[in-house]
Amino acid sequence: MFRYIVIEGPIGVGKTSLAKLLAKEFNARCILERAEDNPFLPHFYEDRKKYAFQTQIFFLLNRFQQQREIAQLDLFNQVTLCDYLFDKDRIFASLHLDNHELALYEQIFHLLNGQISSPDLVIFLQAKPEVLLHRIKTRNISYEKEIDLEYLKTLIEAYNYYFFHYDQTPLLVVDTSEINFVNRKEDLDQLLREIKQMKQGTSYFIPMRSK
Repeated sequence: MFRYIVIEGPIGVGKTSLAKLLAKEFNARCILERAEDNPFLPHFYEDRKKYAFQTQIFFLLNRFQQQREIAQLDLFNQVTLCDYLFDKDRIFASLHLDNHELALYEQIFHLLNGQISSPDLVIFLQAKPEVLLHRIKTRNISYEKEIDLEYLKTLIEAYNYYFFHYDQTPLLVVDTSEINFVNRKEDLDQLLREIKQMKQGTSYFIPMRSK
């Protein structure tokens, strides 16, 4: 059984909801990203260019602090679930920072990255941009109202590119466009079986209802 599992994917795909569900199933500790703690995030969605650097640096340092807490845990004592991958911060940095900002960001990132624990399994959740937009609108977070379909398409493309080349840990890619882990127990049960069967390398899981 994997001891440290990370769930990743673009905004609105259901990372936090799934992390909580899996934590309950595995009797695991659950570590969630505190996006609401970032004071720059609402401003970022209003003016991405102006507030991108401040937003990214805050996220980077905040995630680093959380990851240091994970590194001090006994990961063999209890399964740990986390709803973000530390490395994924670079996806957003590459999309939003100019060349000078990105160079400075990369220096800071590499200073911190060596102190981070690697997960045993990464679950990458995918969904169509229209599905993501619907989920974002449904949860009705005020500063997310500025997110549009074109931005989501760009973000999805960046995520797909990153994980197409990802080989640091076992990777389970899951299409979530037509399933509901929260309200349909059979969807969650399918995923649980897939996780328990996972070995090394990359696996692609298209739940039965999506085929």
